Amino acid sequence: MQYKDYYETLGVSKDASQEEIKKVYRKLAKKYHPDTNPDNKAAEEKFKSINEAYEVLGDEAKRKKYDQFGSASDFQNGANFDPSQYGFGGYRQGSGEHNINFSDLFGSIFGNGGFGGDDLFGGNRGCSSHGCGSTQKGKDIETEISVTIQEAYEGCKKKVTLRTPNGEKNIAINVPTGILPDKKIKLKGQGQPGARGVNGDLYLQVKFKKDPVFELDGLNLNTTVSLSPWEAVLGTEAIIQTLKGKIKVKIPAGIQTDGKIKIAKKGYEDSKGNTGDLYIRVKIVNPTNLNEEEKELYEKLKEISTFNPRG
Repeated sequence: MQYKDYYETLGVSKDASQEEIKKVYRKLAKKYHPDTNPDNKAAEEKFKSINEAYEVLGDEAKRKKYDQFGSASDFQNGANFDPSQYGFGGYRQGSGEHNINFSDLFGSIFGNGGFGGDDLFGGNRGCSSHGCGSTQKGKDIETEISVTIQEAYEGCKKKVTLRTPNGEKNIAINVPTGILPDKKIKLKGQGQPGARGVNGDLYLQVKFKKDPVFELDGLNLNTTVSLSPWEAVLGTEAIIQTLKGKIKVKIPAGIQTDGKIKIAKKGYEDSKGNTGDLYIRVKIVNPTNLNEEEKELYEKLKEISTFNPRG
């Protein structure tokens, strides 16, 4: 079986701080996340390796035991070793019987390597002279996470609080850029504990909060601009908010309430680079609290205008 150097997987030194490890992990997880690399098997495998490494190095207790095993045996990344030398006589790589991979082994290894009867990740030995029992994955957990349209568009960091048998647990997650409503983010090993320390996974379904400015329709965005009656009649320019900042838009003369102006490629952009359009709906707002001069002008307009909105 080949030894895996989790430090090399994350690209950090063995004396890296926990904060440095966390920072590097977040960067790599965002880069290789399946949502940002659809149908990319190489990126998917890299993402799995990164999460496997962080499961150990991201936890101080697990990292300490992992370091003890590695330093005691002076393993190098990719070096072969015989699991039977560490009490796993029933495990033979490629033998067709009790096949396991590196992460399975190190989720169960114990005692003989100098860990005092505890397995690498904590817990008891649970093995006999005929080998270890099979692992059983814990139950997956599904919950929701709420983000604004702007947060989803740009990508963001969020904290999720889970209730566990040991109390509340806070998890920091990366919401990938351009994620769409109801998509799920998978966090490996953050579900319920299973037999021999194999946790289930956590699935976070992304929900978009109601936005005061935008309404998402597929990849298109709808927004509203308020105009005075004379701006609608004569035409004007208005400053419009987009997800990339403010733009100046020309409003054509004679536009009506609920009329729409389309701005191409100013809508929502998903993780694949597909971009929608921005639709600006017009709302004509009549003035209130007119002064005497304004009232006179409206009276004059009433006298001279031949327009009849009722036909």
